[in-house]
Amino acid sequence: MDKKNDPLTAPDSASRGRKSTPTFTLYTDGASKGNPGHAGVGAVILKNGKPFWEGKKYIGQTTNNTAEYRALILGLSFLVEQGLAGPLKIFSDSQLMVRQLNGAYKIKQAHLRKLAEEVHRLLYSFPSHEIIHVPREQNSKADGLANEAVKAFLEGKDN
Repeated sequence: MDKKNDPLTAPDSASRGRKSTPTFTLYTDGASKGNPGHAGVGAVILKNGKPFWEGKKYIGQTTNNTAEYRALILGLSFLVEQGLAGPLKIFSDSQLMVRQLNGAYKIKQAHLRKLAEEVHRLLYSFPSHEIIHVPREQNSKADGLANEAVKAFLEGKDN
């Protein structure tokens, strides 16, 4: 993929030339090796279209769907803990999670409902937000971080 089409490196035309509340873009991904299995989460935050923060964490044995929610919570928690609250766009390659959080799908599993409630609680800190599904290819950095977290744990190099 060339840089102008890569959302992590392409210039954010909406933020150029403006001095206003910063906008944040959050890419998240969870990985589970075995489903359930060893799981990790990754999050990448852009501020006004520029790399700002990235995080990864091993989260133990769980399912991929749980890891997807926990990855989103990792990124949102960082923003909230830092007191950073501007308009927010969230990108995930988990179609299920995106549709559940946007109300298109019901959340039938109690443990996922609890995680969705936590996401919504964190989202109250932002003046506006969008949660958007993207193809896996457009989420490669967050995916890589989630997988790195699992690999580091399995190799004994805990995060």
